[in-house]
Amino acid sequence: MHEPTLPSLTAPPLTAQRPVPLHQPFVHDLAGVFRAPVQAWSRPDGAMRGAGAEGIYLGDTRVVSDLRCDARAADLSPLGVQVRTADEIVHRDVVSTADGAGDPLLILERTRTADTDGFREQLRLVSDDDRPRRVVLRLALITDGMSMSAVKDHRLALAQEDERPAVSVEADTAQWEIGTEGGRARLTVGEGAGTGTGTSAGTSATSRGPDEGLSADGALAADSALAADGPIVTWTVALEAPARGEACASWRLDLEDPSVPFEAADEPWAAATSTGATASCTTASPLEPASPLEPTSPESRAVDRLLRRSLSDLDALRLQVPGEPCQTFFAAGAPWFFTLFGRDSLITASLALPVDRAIAEGTLRTLARRQGTVVDVETAQQPGKILHEVRAQGMDMVETYLPPVYYGTIDATPLWIELLHDARRAGLDDATFGELRPALEAASLWLLEHADADGDGLLEYLDDSGHGLANQGWKDSGDSIRFADGSVATGAIAPAEVQGYAYAAARHAADMLEGSSGLLEAPSGLLEASVSRAALPDRLRTWADRLHARFHETFWCEDELGPFVALALDGQKRPVTGVASNMGHLLSTGILDASQERLVVDRLLHPSLFSGFGIRTLSTTNSGYGPLRYHGGSVWTHDTGFILRGLLRSGFEAEAQIVARGLLRAADGLDQRLPELFGGRSSDDVDPPLPYPSSCRPQAWAAASAVPVAQALGVLPR
Repeated sequence: MHEPTLPSLTAPPLTAQRPVPLHQPFVHDLAGVFRAPVQAWSRPDGAMRGAGAEGIYLGDTRVVSDLRCDARAADLSPLGVQVRTADEIVHRDVVSTADGAGDPLLILERTRTADTDGFREQLRLVSDDDRPRRVVLRLALITDGMSMSAVKDHRLALAQEDERPAVSVEADTAQWEIGTEGGRARLTVGEGAGTGTGTSAGTSATSRGPDEGLSADGALAADSALAADGPIVTWTVALEAPARGEACASWRLDLEDPSVPFEAADEPWAAATSTGATASCTTASPLEPASPLEPTSPESRAVDRLLRRSLSDLDALRLQVPGEPCQTFFAAGAPWFFTLFGRDSLITASLALPVDRAIAEGTLRTLARRQGTVVDVETAQQPGKILHEVRAQGMDMVETYLPPVYYGTIDATPLWIELLHDARRAGLDDATFGELRPALEAASLWLLEHADADGDGLLEYLDDSGHGLANQGWKDSGDSIRFADGSVATGAIAPAEVQGYAYAAARHAADMLEGSSGLLEAPSGLLEASVSRAALPDRLRTWADRLHARFHETFWCEDELGPFVALALDGQKRPVTGVASNMGHLLSTGILDASQERLVVDRLLHPSLFSGFGIRTLSTTNSGYGPLRYHGGSVWTHDTGFILRGLLRSGFEAEAQIVARGLLRAADGLDQRLPELFGGRSSDDVDPPLPYPSSCRPQAWAAASAVPVAQALGVLPR
């Protein structure tokens, strides 16, 4: 399909035809700004050329694919990008003109900000020249409506018609439709954008003028204002800086789409600045966050930098149910998972609990109000089950399709119980616990009645819909569960770590229910139908005891290095003999005794699993190992962070510091923004670690892993 094009600025030309990569788009070398549900990705020079993930998004829809800025009779040469916070970055260019000095005296700064309503950019011309300087900029964007599914998978993108919404223009405003329920994007340039100011005497900035348009051959023509040609929008800005002065202008993009299921969090997040009490709902008792201790060494200063960047990233990932600030949670990650994910949001809130309890309460409440009530094979819903993810349009992955609300996860429900337990220990008040107790009872019944599908005493999963996730633990790629010879396990899978989560959850649920019998007068409907309240704690403990026995009967394996815990059991109840990081999640769950924890810790720190930067998802001894395989040899930040917390809880102080310093070293080579995952090559071979090119960054549970790092290295109290 051919679309209208404009004369070229710089190669490649501005065109509405989408370039489509033949792989999942890479984002490791892109720059971004984030304020969930808004995100924007560009090249380091600030340009968006419609390739891969580049563009501006609201929820799961890309609303702008291309954004360009060029100068009349001048060259813009990238000088660098500065990340101020997760929601604000600055691109700087040297402006070179034919009559300019030898030194770079003219700098263009483009400050981009994502906010709760959209995206804005301030253009600032800074001059150290002794003469007044005038620079005319031409800006252009191209509208889009591509879904996140199609952006992520080139097969879907190639199968789609290249249709884009047309633009209507009135004065200094352009508008176009987004989403499927009457959403609108509104571009405002000039004074109406609300952020442009002159900052020196004599400074001026205009968004149009009698000699600032584009002619057919690409030169500036006469009498051009904001203009649209189909999906292509162009406008011009003249910046006039006095001698040794500056000039500013701005534009902004307001975005609104009723189909997006969540909105940006209303309340400021005190944990991001580490000052004052954590913002909390009026029904919750405020929790004084653990503030960083004063850095006194190079290492502690490095930890402090990582922690502050990570908390800034988490702040930008906060979402809430529309109009419900007490249902606030962390979106899983940008760009691919910019929404509610049960497992991710729970683990993130749990790791971040030492600095904030309110977000844990919001996460528990949000998921409790969406807890399963019926058996539905298509969505994998079951009574009492905690959901996997929520999207406006679902997620299409060609062979797999996930509906808008999908419950295909084996671990979110026990993780919900565990977060409630941890929050209760951190001071969750009786009123909030009483509100959540029916959900706790329902989750407990899910453990007893649905988690063990075949009655063998262990938790397993199997997609019955034919279009859901084949693997429903946190390692959810199709080839993640491997035997030692590299072959992939099939059938109903029982992951090792889930047994630990469930064992701890059943015992803790029993304790919480027994210790709060007076907080709720009537049992939930699910409880009435199946078991009395008084019997539930004993049933949970009996169930946990059986799980414990079955686990130790079936999961232990041995190789040349000694005993280890299998990655999982396959559909034939055989131990999946791949040595993997999963066993590390068992630390501090109570399912292992002290001597068994020692065996696990020693294996985790063996060079076949510990890369020097973190703990690999799969051992280098596995025939299927690949350092850049998604779940088959890479290092996942949260995986290492979760294990690190388990080391601390189980008293392995020295080992915890080794692991924490590995992540700190990785962060130092990754701009203090730990990604979803990175390469598993040894630190003896590469430094910094190799990026996994399509990894989310920021990602919530990766950012939250900075908290146990800070605790292990003495920057946050434990």
